[in-house]
This record gives sequence, C-alpha cells and structure tokens, in this order.
Amino acid sequence: MNDRIKESDWKIFKKLRPLALQRYCKRVMGNVDKIIHEEFLDAHERYIEMYKIVHDGDKKLSHMFDGFSRSKALDQLVMYYGNDLLKEEEIAQLSDETRERVHNTLKLWREF
Repeated sequence: MNDRIKESDWKIFKKLRPLALQRYCKRVMGNVDKIIHEEFLDAHERYIEMYKIVHDGDKKLSHMFDGFSRSKALDQLVMYYGNDLLKEEEIAQLSDETRERVHNTLKLWREF
C-alpha cells in the first residue's frame, strides 16, 4: 500500500498541520498553567511537575510533528485526529480515500 496521500490531500494537510500544532502547544501550556497555580504543591514540586509536562510534551510533539513529508502525512493525520487536535469537520475536507485510511488506521491503533 502506498503511504503517500494524494496531492489534493497534501495541500489540505499543509493547512491542517499548523492548526494541530497550535492546539497541541496550547494543551501543553494549559497543563503547565494548571500546575503553576496548584496551591497544594510547593514551588519546587510545581517546578518538577512543570518540567515533566514540558519534557513529555516535547517528546510527543517531536513524535507527531517531526518530518514534514507526504510519506509521513497519513500517520501524522492519524496522530492529530486520534489526539483530538483535528475535528471531524476538518478531516472531512480530505478525500474519501484518505479519510477512510485515517479512520481505519486509528481503529487499528486503538485496538492495541
């Protein structure tokens, strides 16, 4: 099976990717903000938790967003959609074939 998506879907992916990236970064920063304002932890405990969130977030960001190519776009679309970084109406812009591949791949990944 060819992992490359169609040219028309690639053009849509190039618009969806920055949107997913912004949502991911906002999510991580929101988690950091919650820790910063956690009254039940002292400053050092909050710092350690904040570091863990940023460190783990950075690893996930790298896994999901590194490598900008058509051959990686399908897997990245699955990760974005599977992590609620893209909405169904945004995925709906893609061709039926690519949308089906995203949903089927996500279904397989969730079964593990």
